[in-house]
Amino acid sequence: MRVHLKYGEEGLDLEFPETANFVGVLYPEEAQVLPAPAEAVDQALARPIDCQPLEKLARGKRDAVIVISDITRPVPNALLLPIIIRHLEAAGIPREKITILIATGIHRPNEGAELERLVGREIAGNYRVINHFSKNEEEMALVGTIGDGVPALVNRHYLAADLKILTGFIEPHMWAGFSGGRKSILPGISSVRTLEFMHGPEMVAHPRTRYGILEGNPFHEAGLLIMEQAGADFIVNVTLDTGKKITGVFAGHPVRAHQAGVEFLSRHCIRTLDAPLDFVVTTNAGAPLDCNLYQTAKGISGVAGATRDGGVILIATECLEGFGSEEYRAVFEHATTPQAFIEKLMKKEFFLPDQWCAQETYQVMLKKEIWVHTGGIDAETLKRFHFKPVPRINEAIAQLLERFGQDARWAIVPDGPLLILKVD
Repeated sequence: MRVHLKYGEEGLDLEFPETANFVGVLYPEEAQVLPAPAEAVDQALARPIDCQPLEKLARGKRDAVIVISDITRPVPNALLLPIIIRHLEAAGIPREKITILIATGIHRPNEGAELERLVGREIAGNYRVINHFSKNEEEMALVGTIGDGVPALVNRHYLAADLKILTGFIEPHMWAGFSGGRKSILPGISSVRTLEFMHGPEMVAHPRTRYGILEGNPFHEAGLLIMEQAGADFIVNVTLDTGKKITGVFAGHPVRAHQAGVEFLSRHCIRTLDAPLDFVVTTNAGAPLDCNLYQTAKGISGVAGATRDGGVILIATECLEGFGSEEYRAVFEHATTPQAFIEKLMKKEFFLPDQWCAQETYQVMLKKEIWVHTGGIDAETLKRFHFKPVPRINEAIAQLLERFGQDARWAIVPDGPLLILKVD
């Protein structure tokens, strides 16, 4: 049998045998693509959820900020931004008073040709577009506290704006439950000092900071609190199919419009199995998400809940940027073993930016093996950090069937974390 895996821009064709207990090639249940997405966005701004129309909200405002996701997220910014801006300018906010703020979180800035790809050449050349730098303390301001008195520090450009608009897309998220909404602020435009709490070892280890969970999720609750403290007037969130085409537009009240999007998406992106898998073949959803090992924690975590202890997760992830940053590469130097790494984290023997995704990865590795097919990190480095490198996936599947037997229970998830597996 054949299947096309999401891998980089081109994808990866895989041949595999269909054995007796092969659960199947598992895809999200695709929602219908909107036939006229620009018109749908325009209508959503004019008839939003539990909120005044955007143009009416904007009347009398001196300026506006629009927060957008960075290049690692497949948000259709080039479609959304011109429509949002048209409503703002129709309300009387001039071009020079509109700022587009890229919610980089702790990621690198998006500049030059990359910026043009992100927002479109017209907007890049005619509007003020700035990156968030989480380590620039002079660009942050205190809005309150979260957790046990942790300072909530948010980008000053955002706080100074008279009208605050958040954009993004809703997908399953391994800690927040679902992305979108409040996540544009935390971690999107918050200080690294605040992110140290949000991505701290206790938060990542919490049993409710998991894919598909909002109720009782401390990550979600902290995000709602900081959004309330910093303020947000309007959101424009979309849902996407596996081809990154728009299936829904959810605009309006920052909390209730996001909830509506989550309820819609939940019907399509979560699959419950009746028993765990011996092994699973998955991806990190292809470009842009499989750009590095840091992001690859998402694909690993997305199937971990349905893989039995002692089982194997085989993930195909291109990782053209390698680990993602030198800081993330340095985190792995502490991983003499997965167990030792987790113990050091919980004892707070060190704190390094980006350690949270390594923690998520090694929490999974404590109970399951992680095999990696990639062209971006060499085999010796993968082995050094306790991954099993996989040069050829076909051969790896044969090895796994030999190990677990021809009656092994296994599945293939071509779209990675766009589908979340659970066991009933």
